[in-house]
Amino acid sequence: MAQPAWQESDPLAVESAPVPEYGSGSLCDLLPTLVAGQGVPGFTAAIPELTPADRNCVFLIDGLGWEQIKAHPDEAPFLHSLLPTSRGGTGRPISAGFPATTATSLASVGTGLPPGEHGLPGYTARNPETGELMNQLRWNPWTSPKVWQPYPTVFKLADAAGVRTAQVSAPAFEQTPLTKVALSGGSFLGRLSGEERMDTAAERLAAGDRSLVYTYYSEVDGKGHRFGVDSDAWRGQLMYVDGLARRLAEQLPPRSALYITADHGMIDIPFDEQSRIDFDEDWELSAGVALLGGEGRARHVYAVPGAENDVLTVWREVLGEQFWVASRDEAIAAGWFGPKIDERVHGRIGDVVAAAHDDVVITASVNEPHESAMVGMHGSMTPVEQLVPLLEVRS
Repeated sequence: MAQPAWQESDPLAVESAPVPEYGSGSLCDLLPTLVAGQGVPGFTAAIPELTPADRNCVFLIDGLGWEQIKAHPDEAPFLHSLLPTSRGGTGRPISAGFPATTATSLASVGTGLPPGEHGLPGYTARNPETGELMNQLRWNPWTSPKVWQPYPTVFKLADAAGVRTAQVSAPAFEQTPLTKVALSGGSFLGRLSGEERMDTAAERLAAGDRSLVYTYYSEVDGKGHRFGVDSDAWRGQLMYVDGLARRLAEQLPPRSALYITADHGMIDIPFDEQSRIDFDEDWELSAGVALLGGEGRARHVYAVPGAENDVLTVWREVLGEQFWVASRDEAIAAGWFGPKIDERVHGRIGDVVAAAHDDVVITASVNEPHESAMVGMHGSMTPVEQLVPLLEVRS
């Protein structure tokens, strides 16, 4: 028997969204767990499956989600072989946090806090003080980093407690505001090539009796955005980073644990009208909207004052079968941004928050031409975007 029409058009329930495992199995729980095992005061082991080590190294591969590794055993034989080691040998992934995007995830990693506390709740978010959209990856327009994210990083606290701490990344990242608010503390060592980063990370790991080293590689994400995760260019990057991971693992000094993770996964979105809804050409979705923030699969929608309920109603009616559409209060109550929301962060979250359930994005062809042209996308709470590896190698 066919369902009644009203049942077919019911919007997705806000409560049905798979909320990240904040507090027990998400990116913001990783560093607190590692430094707790190293005896740094004030931290507890939030991911109970992990075993302490004196020397910890985190290798974060931008854009390489759990499902991408599972699907590519030939291109990533080393990483694929480590899948059973994930999350302390349980063979399970952890979750990135919402939204599953680089600025938010790197802040979660480095501060050990969920987005509702560190305050980077998306690719772009409104600054309540100015009313402008703030790009939190490029830090534009300029905003005081210490005001935007006032908490000390786990790296700083570990360094102060005597743990030898270092970040090994591309030299261009050393002075960026995102690095300062999310990843600073101890020594920053800029290295151009991936091989140099792996070798330097291993050296720094061995330099301390207790050490914490972070290293990073970005081009898997870059090729995914430009060409898609079904492209030869992306597969080539996956093969390359698989070799980097093996290179680092083979150089681990004694008493070390290497954790290979990511900030988000990625999904390719077809270039058709059903899959790409253009906000700049859609009078229904744009009515009453002052600013469109976030990104295609995780939108913050800021309404004209007084139009909040109308915007929520329209977005839910138009998109509710393809997106989880929530008011700010509903998203907060459901725990999308973590169990706690700092007062300074409240107004950065959209009046309406829309997270993609289906293989669809909300583009903005006029105001976001570069982002709208991307093949690979991410941001939402679906498994392909949200689940990230926590692969482990120990010496």
